[in-house]
Amino acid sequence: MLSGAGSTFVYPVMTRWIEQYSQAHTGTQINYQSIGSGGGIEQVKNKTVDFGASDAALTDAQLQTMPAVVQIPESAGPVCLTYNLPGFTGTLQLSPATLAGMFLGTIKTWSDPAVAKDNPGARLPGLPVVIVHRADGSGTTAIFTDYLAAVSPVWKSKVGAGKSVSWPLGLGGKGSEGVTGQLRQSPGAIGYVELTYAEQNKLPEIKVENAAGAFVAPTAAGSTAAINAFATQLAQDPRASIVNPPASAKDAYPISGLTFLILPKDGPDKTRRTALKGFVRYIISDGQTVAGSLNYAPLPDNMKQYDAAQLKLLTAAGQPLP
Repeated sequence: MLSGAGSTFVYPVMTRWIEQYSQAHTGTQINYQSIGSGGGIEQVKNKTVDFGASDAALTDAQLQTMPAVVQIPESAGPVCLTYNLPGFTGTLQLSPATLAGMFLGTIKTWSDPAVAKDNPGARLPGLPVVIVHRADGSGTTAIFTDYLAAVSPVWKSKVGAGKSVSWPLGLGGKGSEGVTGQLRQSPGAIGYVELTYAEQNKLPEIKVENAAGAFVAPTAAGSTAAINAFATQLAQDPRASIVNPPASAKDAYPISGLTFLILPKDGPDKTRRTALKGFVRYIISDGQTVAGSLNYAPLPDNMKQYDAAQLKLLTAAGQPLP
């Protein structure tokens, strides 16, 4: 039995990957705990799982504190902003300045002129804005706060970006389930989850204005456009951020991120390590079609080639794997 833990962002597609791989390889059982990216990294560090998944790649400083690991980008996707506005049936759209203002607490009601400017002609309720955020260490939070820091100098200096931040205000929920629970019981709420989770739970989605001035819905295609916009940076370092692409990326969704598998470079059990390598090889090849069917952006070919090269670094008791 292989065990993994981490990202809630990747959980919907990870579940499908495990189903499909286990059906084709009946001798391999795989268990994945959707506990958040921070928890997954901690379990890899403590050597209690065979692999972790995180939407925030490990920095050079973090790598110094870990056993030797290999980081493999395995999919990308949009972070979806969602809301609870009773009686509102239109499509909500928000600019970067309005979003940052809400999460900083300077835009306090849905009738604020900034919200009205983003939604001409819409009849929005005068409810107070209720912020809902993740309470646990979350790669989804890392992507969203990376975006806010990119578009708001005030957010960057006061709050910053990361898997856990000191939120200026709001209600915390553990995992996407906790955020959704808080959102549903709080009229006027706005929060963030991964797109597949939003669609599976029929949550309304917000269009976000990108650098080109277009209000864009969260889609896999929008994330692919973001990846393409940062192709040069990603070729130099696959950990490069893909939030807030330049205005030349007219169709890009501005709050997207890559998810990474965090794999211990070495392990004692050759059978387990060989099974792990086979599973990851499937994820970065045939599994990409599955990702595309679940609102994730499949990896471009050059990133798949990078992943395949990284996979060759895995060993068992210091010896190369077949």
